[in-house]
Amino acid sequence: MSQPDDPGETERDRRGTNIFLLVMFALVAGGGIWLAKAMVDARRADECIAMGRRDCAPIEVPPR
Repeated sequence: MSQPDDPGETERDRRGTNIFLLVMFALVAGGGIWLAKAMVDARRADECIAMGRRDCAPIEVPPR
């Protein structure tokens, strides 16, 4: 006969797994938001260039 697992150990393992999954979800969600924002910026720049404008990506120069 096998002995039942220690409930405290199982609870600790579950909590660790949940924290890991929460961190991974936050990373994936953050990466998705960053990627979507980068795609919107690229589309805006592409549309600006397609219109023939020259000031699509302004260059910031520090003041003298």
